[in-house]
Amino acid sequence: MSKSIYSKEYKYLFQKLKQARIEIGLDQTDVARKLKTTQSYISKIEHGQVKIDIFLLKDFSKIYKKPLEYFLPKK
Repeated sequence: MSKSIYSKEYKYLFQKLKQARIEIGLDQTDVARKLKTTQSYISKIEHGQVKIDIFLLKDFSKIYKKPLEYFLPKK
């Protein structure tokens, strides 16, 4: 996996994060509240402006009720 946030893998991740949020019926403010952060930070994540670590991905996974594998591209 490329380390660039503009790689195909990261773009896939960011799209899946947004898709999962919409599927569960949450807006960015709801997610930000659950993660104790700001809506603008969630927006930056979804737009690929910041990287996230595995621990934050795990938190998203719990909130969105999706397995971690959901967010990772299949090879």
